[in-house]
Parts: sequence; C-alpha cells; structure tokens
Amino acid sequence: MHPAAPEELSELVDAYTQTAQAIIDLAFPCSDRDFDKPTECPGWTVKDQLSHVVALEAGLMGRPDPEVEVPDHDHLHSDFARGIEQGVELRRPRPGAEVVQELQQVMARRLGQLKDLKELDPEEVDAIVVDMPGGKQMPLLRALRIRINDLWVHEQDIRAALGRPGNLDSLGAANFTQTVLDALPMIVVKRAGVPTGRVVMIELTGPVVARSGVRVEEDEDGKPHGSLMFTGGVDETGPIPVIGKTTSIQMSTEAFTRRAAGRRSTEDLHYSVHGDDDVARRVLDSLVITP
Repeated sequence: MHPAAPEELSELVDAYTQTAQAIIDLAFPCSDRDFDKPTECPGWTVKDQLSHVVALEAGLMGRPDPEVEVPDHDHLHSDFARGIEQGVELRRPRPGAEVVQELQQVMARRLGQLKDLKELDPEEVDAIVVDMPGGKQMPLLRALRIRINDLWVHEQDIRAALGRPGNLDSLGAANFTQTVLDALPMIVVKRAGVPTGRVVMIELTGPVVARSGVRVEEDEDGKPHGSLMFTGGVDETGPIPVIGKTTSIQMSTEAFTRRAAGRRSTEDLHYSVHGDDDVARRVLDSLVITP
C-alpha cells in the first residue's frame, strides 16, 4: 500500500495531528449555513460532527461532558449510539462558532499531551492503557489507531458536506484503509459468506494505492477460513486460482473508504468487477467496519 499506514508512535501522533488540524481548518471559516448542512453520517450536521469530536477528545483528556437527556432520534439504533449522541445533544443549542472555539482549545491540549508521549521509551508506551468510549480499555497504540480512524472519517464527512474534498492521500487515509484491508478475511468469510476455493481481490486506484486479497480455504475442522494474501500473483499459500474462481473489485480510495465507513450504499458506489458480480456485491454490502 502506498502511502504506508503509520505504525510507530511518532507516526501515529503525526497522523492524529494532521487530521485534527484539517478538521479545525475546515471548521474555522464555516458560516451558520455551513454548520447546518447535513452530512453523510445519518442525523448529523457539520456542527454535530464537530461537537462529536470535541466531546470524545475532551473525554479522553479526563474531562467528560455532563450527562444530558437524548431524545429518540431516528438515527439512534443502539445504547452505544445513544451514549455517543450525548456530547452532540449537549452542544445543539450552542452556536457553531462557539463549538469551533471549544474544538480549538480541546485539540490544543490534546495534541500537547500526545506530543509529550513521543518522549517516552517504547517499554513505557507499551505499558499505557487508555480508557475508550463505552468503558473499554486498550493499549495506547491501538487506541490511537482507532481515534485516528474516527477523526479522519468525520473529517471526510465534513468535507463531503462542504464540497471541499481532500486528504485522501494523508496518513489518516492510509490508517483507515489499512484497517479495512486487515479486516478483509472476516468480511469475506464471515459476513459475505464467500465459498471455499474462491479468492476476492481489492484493488484501490488511489490516492491511496493498494492491492490485497483473501483466499477462502477450509481449516482443519473443515470450516471456511480466510487467508490474507500479499501483493503479487503468488502468496505463501500458493498461486491465485484460475479465472472463474477469482473476483477482483477495483475502486478509488474515496469510494472504498466511504463505503467502509457506512456512509454510502453499494448502489451509490462507482466500482468495476472482474469475476463474479454477486460475490463482489456481497463483499461490498458487508464492507462497513464502523459502529
């Protein structure tokens, strides 16, 4: 994949910083009309997106919002979604400019915290456990990858609503793309139900350029198992099956990530298929990795 996804702490902090700054840069010139524009995230306007980012980042710094009553909005389908909505609901009466000001203040402190982490030894970094939304705890590096994904997806939501595309070749874009590609075995086998003996290839034409695939085989218990393949015609489990067994899906980074974020339906995507159209459709229908 090019550009490569961030892996080291310093790279992850850089990706976090770039994505956060992009959101601030998008938000700063917004008018009241811009703040009220609907986004591809169901039920949320541009201002709601900013409110969500502020609420989560403040909570990660140990400054959670006070609890508020959340109405039964049509876009809320789980307790997790209702919990996330609290920070958005709290800020709905506030002017957009006030939310942007809070965003700048919170992000300045948050990014200062993250930059301080660069001074730690690797052993110290590995020992850090982060409290995430929903009460989950996880190692710092994994938590950073998840938060970068969330920030970058919401950045793209805002860009789409404002008609300001960009950052599709950024570290944040690479991080999200890699996350989806890593999940392909689960998506292809467990969700899409692609039968054994088949291969599904994903080819991204850019700006993040990538090629990955999943070979569906039987495990020792006779159950379908997905093996993630390497770039090229041959991987460590053998050659790609003959024509008729392989389905290749080609699409842009923007189409791939918008679908994986659950923002667009398969019907709304532009993509091409070489192979089984039904398999491709099932994989794309199953591609969403966001809550």
